[in-house]
Order: sequence, then structure tokens, then C-alpha cells
Amino acid sequence: MTTKTWIWLAEHTDVFGGEANYSWVRRVEFETSAGASQREVVKAGKAALGLTGVRCLTVDCDEWYQLRPVGSQTVVFLRSC
Repeated sequence: MTTKTWIWLAEHTDVFGGEANYSWVRRVEFETSAGASQREVVKAGKAALGLTGVRCLTVDCDEWYQLRPVGSQTVVFLRSC
């Protein structure tokens, strides 16, 4: 039996005036199992970006997640491909 996976795109960029600025951006792709919980997706996305252990405020935007690392003027978007 084949395990189905989802491919996600993670974007990490700076913030200006509270909005994503994209003066620099780091993009990576990562995989999760199909039906992964929000916690599993966020954990895998943070690991792919090297943000393991960084506290983040997470917003569930239905089809994607927004992470705001605490104490940092940056934002992370996690979108399924």
C-alpha cells in the first residue's frame, strides 16, 4: 500500500508595516502525510526553514497557515501545492 503525501511550499520573508515585504524571501518545499494535522504541518514547515524551537503565533487561513515568529519582524506562509 502506498502512503499518500502532500507537498507544501514554505515562504519566509521580512515584514514592513505589519505586511509581508518580500525584500528577501526563502522558499522551500516539504512533505507531510495526507491528512496531517495543523501541528504536524507547522512542525515540518518550521524544520524545513530551520526554525525548530522558535516560538510562533499561528493563524489558520483555511487552505494555508501564517506563522509570526515571536520577537522577529518576519512572517512564514505554509501553502499546500
